[in-house]
Amino acid sequence: MAVDPGRADLQRLISEDPGGPVVMLNLLRFAPDGAQTYQEYARAAAPFLKKYGAELIYSGQGSTALVAEDGQAWDAVLLVRYPSRDTFLQMVRDPGYQEVTALRTSALSEAVLQATVPGFAG
Repeated sequence: MAVDPGRADLQRLISEDPGGPVVMLNLLRFAPDGAQTYQEYARAAAPFLKKYGAELIYSGQGSTALVAEDGQAWDAVLLVRYPSRDTFLQMVRDPGYQEVTALRTSALSEAVLQATVPGFAG
């Protein structure tokens, strides 16, 4: 299952950039004992979020899945706002940040990381 974005994913993120801030939706499924490891990752990643002007908008534990197929429930949800897609890419490429990503990778069995853009008015 996918956990980390690859080079082609990051290139697509930049090539489809409409400009402006981006809020990244994170849907997380933890590996066994992964929740604690993810908390370690979050603490280690916090200085990089600050350095690049990003902010955690929301974090929550998964709860009752009302509309979902079997296996589609998530353990945690995060929304992280970055000043731009380029800023997100700069953070991901930061050598210091890359040192802490192993914690995230080992903590997760599956993830969705999706850029969102403002404007959907249902």
